Amino acid sequence: MRSREQFEKDVRRRIQRVIRVDLGTRSYQVLIGGGLLAESGEILRAAGLKGKALIVTNPKVGKEYLSVLRDSLAAAGFTVGSVEIPDGEEYKSLAQVERVYEAAVEMRLERSSTILALGGGVIGDLAGFAAATYLRGLKFVQVPTTLLAQVDSSIGGKVAVNHQEGKNLIGAFYQPQVVLADLQTLRTLEQRDFLAGMAEVIKVGLIKDQRLYTLLVKEAAAIKAQNQEALAEIIAAACSIKAEIVSTDELETGIREILNYGHTIGHALEAETRYQVYRHGEAVSVGMRGAARLATLMGICDFEVLRATTELLKEYALPIGFAQLSRERLLQRMALDKKVTGNTLRFVLPVEIGQVVTVESPPADLLSVALDFLGANGGESV
Repeated sequence: MRSREQFEKDVRRRIQRVIRVDLGTRSYQVLIGGGLLAESGEILRAAGLKGKALIVTNPKVGKEYLSVLRDSLAAAGFTVGSVEIPDGEEYKSLAQVERVYEAAVEMRLERSSTILALGGGVIGDLAGFAAATYLRGLKFVQVPTTLLAQVDSSIGGKVAVNHQEGKNLIGAFYQPQVVLADLQTLRTLEQRDFLAGMAEVIKVGLIKDQRLYTLLVKEAAAIKAQNQEALAEIIAAACSIKAEIVSTDELETGIREILNYGHTIGHALEAETRYQVYRHGEAVSVGMRGAARLATLMGICDFEVLRATTELLKEYALPIGFAQLSRERLLQRMALDKKVTGNTLRFVLPVEIGQVVTVESPPADLLSVALDFLGANGGESV
């Protein structure tokens, strides 16, 4: 076994960025770097975790990374089990949570035990919901393996499963003990999934970080080539903004709502297509452009914001519209969105690049025009 000094040296070599989510006694760190999976057992032991650990993953991710994570945990003294959930948003359901409960019962997990989410946002949300509810709460660790999860869903403690009538309707706020974002896992992502993750990075630049927006424009080639230093920089920037917002508004009663930019239309697209057509980031991409168009119609921002948003989304080959979907059905889906309060639909809309505002009950006729704009020729015209 390595000495403590050697372990700390190896971890320092691998960790490129550290982001703290400051929530008092529930504070935790987001560790960003290459090769963190191989050090995960010692990292978690150093964080005070021990005993039994149940890894929740899917077959695709498990094939690539489960053995590395298991071996590292076992070498650090953990008793390790695992359960695989089928891959896909449609499996983020109570039925699959039940399978995690069954594995937890079989392992005789205790309240000091840990559930680890090894995978993307679906696995993170589902495993986190299981951790929050089994025995009224186990230790929870996020090990995100997609860009989308590393910059968004793994941070902030929002865990949930879907209902047939809407996305994330059944959930809780439950913070992880630590987030291990291993950049090397991004190398095995399909290009479509990598680009879908970029939508959430772009979102952060559009809502609160002009510097990140500029970096995404100027360094697009390096980012799309997955240069590790470029990735570390944009992931850290996105995580820092989200950590700042979550630390200020953990339960989404105020400023955290701006993180929903693009999600009102995006969630409606996902639900209406039964999670079979769009990756989450792709739906958010369409939703951000729709929000920008609605903002121009309402006089909240000028046309340049819509143009800049559209061009950046196109730079990263993200969808900017849809075809053959009913505007009326999308409006019905939005009415069921969890962000609706007192029958009031709330939209996050851009004022300029890096600044947004929340608007209640946007005019129905203008919202319809914005949806028609997205549906015209697949949204190809600016």
